[in-house]
Amino acid sequence: MLIDRSRGERGTLFGHVAKGNSQWRESRQDADGLAVFLGPDAYISPSWYQTKRETGKVVPTWNYAAIHVRGPVAFFEDSERLRDVVTKLTRHHEADSKEPWQVTDAPAGYISDQLKLIVGFEMPIASIEGKWKMSQNRPQADIDGATAALRKRGRLQDEAVSREMEGRKP
Repeated sequence: MLIDRSRGERGTLFGHVAKGNSQWRESRQDADGLAVFLGPDAYISPSWYQTKRETGKVVPTWNYAAIHVRGPVAFFEDSERLRDVVTKLTRHHEADSKEPWQVTDAPAGYISDQLKLIVGFEMPIASIEGKWKMSQNRPQADIDGATAALRKRGRLQDEAVSREMEGRKP
């Protein structure tokens, strides 16, 4: 998905789904859509906390960041609108490539056939809800212990979670 900040008070999300995805066919026209954006997340062991050694009064938790965006969603199959969305998405995601791929690199007929397999959507953003839980309720010694353990463990999104925790020190 991409956001067009110039459309609507909070912006408008654009994207596409596979035509085979029943979600677009089964959505009521007057229903709000929900887009969920997940940030880094990781299991936090209570054994990493200084408080465990001091009082034992700790339990496991999960640190995470998430955003829920809601708004009226409209689906479309117009090939020119789809081509525009796909082109913008491609430019965005290829921007850091040394040799960025472009939609026009593929044969025009092939792209036209591929566009028939997707459905575009736009969703003016009506509300945004976010939750950021990164042990901010813990004493600094617990946060320091957890960030060090995450870096050492190095699993999945541990490094990203440790950076989030360190960047938000009280």
